[in-house]
Amino acid sequence: MDNLRLWHKFLETIKPSIGPANFKTFFAKTLLKSIDGNKIIISTPHAFAKETLNQKHLPLIESTFESLLGKKVQVEFIVKELETKQEIEQDDFFQPAHTTTSILNPKYTLANYVVGPSNNVAYAAAQAIVQNPGTSYNPLFLYGGTGVGKTHLMLGIGNAILDKKPHAKVIYSPSEKFMNDYVAAIQTHKMGDLRAKYRSPDLLLIDDIQFFSGREGTQEEFFHTFNELVGKNSQIVLTSDRSPHEIAKLEDRLKSRFAGGLMIDIQAPDFDTRVAILRSKCLEHQVNLPEETLKMLASSFDTNIRELEGQLVGILQLLQAQNLPPTQENISRHLQTKTAPKNGFKAEPRKVLETICQYFNLNQKELIGAKRQKEFVLPRHIAMFILSEDLNLTVEKIGFLLGKRDHTTVMHGRDKIKKLINQDREVQRVLIEIKQKLIAS
Repeated sequence: MDNLRLWHKFLETIKPSIGPANFKTFFAKTLLKSIDGNKIIISTPHAFAKETLNQKHLPLIESTFESLLGKKVQVEFIVKELETKQEIEQDDFFQPAHTTTSILNPKYTLANYVVGPSNNVAYAAAQAIVQNPGTSYNPLFLYGGTGVGKTHLMLGIGNAILDKKPHAKVIYSPSEKFMNDYVAAIQTHKMGDLRAKYRSPDLLLIDDIQFFSGREGTQEEFFHTFNELVGKNSQIVLTSDRSPHEIAKLEDRLKSRFAGGLMIDIQAPDFDTRVAILRSKCLEHQVNLPEETLKMLASSFDTNIRELEGQLVGILQLLQAQNLPPTQENISRHLQTKTAPKNGFKAEPRKVLETICQYFNLNQKELIGAKRQKEFVLPRHIAMFILSEDLNLTVEKIGFLLGKRDHTTVMHGRDKIKKLINQDREVQRVLIEIKQKLIAS
């Protein structure tokens, strides 16, 4: 059993004995750093955690490890920030001449990644990779539903490695960009440039790899890229909305390569984690909300992290626009407005169309007209989706409102957005922002 799996088993075993509050505070961000004979070293996030674990939980921790390993152990704690500079300098994984070839969003870090039972194993794997990239878990394959924090954790790994080795060469690429680069390289006869780019980094991050499905040429190129990077101990981190074995039309050899590393299913956050996420978001916005208010919000939106954050930001913006303080009473009133019609909004169809036109800077003639350019089709499909899903209008009624279109056209547009919601982050963001505007109006 490797260290990460042992740590996962340890956490599962000890959690019932210590309670959720102690687990979240003192265990969620700790990591099994090393085992040398009977000596176990556990890395803690700060001195307070180290002291508490040592004084209050050491006997239980040692007895739990002894039952798992079948031998006597001695547990010691260290503070992550105090790990010796010499240990970091001895890591020669990266060469100083390297530079990053893609900009990572600096707001996504491991430090602000909220850890809970649904993602603590993934977080521990990320920490291990930062300490030993290319050797700990290669590839790391993170999968789960929309908005559970996969991309945040992936970018957190990249930013942590760049903090440690600023000259490391890191490439972050959504799967669509890799596919587009591949097609462009074929069209311009520059496959050598493509391979020089993607087969050279110390860390390759590929987001939403499920979109490689059915793309035979892309899969062939990535297969060879994967082999070359792993062969020289470059770290690979992949994300997907499902496990490799559930991705249709993905070559067996790629499934085998992905399964050869560490695959982790990140689940939707539980109630305590949602509260912690809201608390963290309030710190970002420099807003202090009562704990009971955070719990009320966390109870009201048991959806993915992205939507939870969007709902909080929307409420705060709404209160600011109305010049109201973020008291529990005011938030409760607006929360009831947001959640009252579970199946939709209290809005007239005319208001929906006006809001969509304002958002996309269109006039109504363009929205309901016959032009099929992308800048008109997407807003039109979003209108079909909202009118159907949130206002419960019939497809015939929607078709009439949108230029007397046939009901099958409306069904196609509505279903197109339903599909994109689970695949396209930009469409998710646009829908959230439009709905927030409708709620605020």
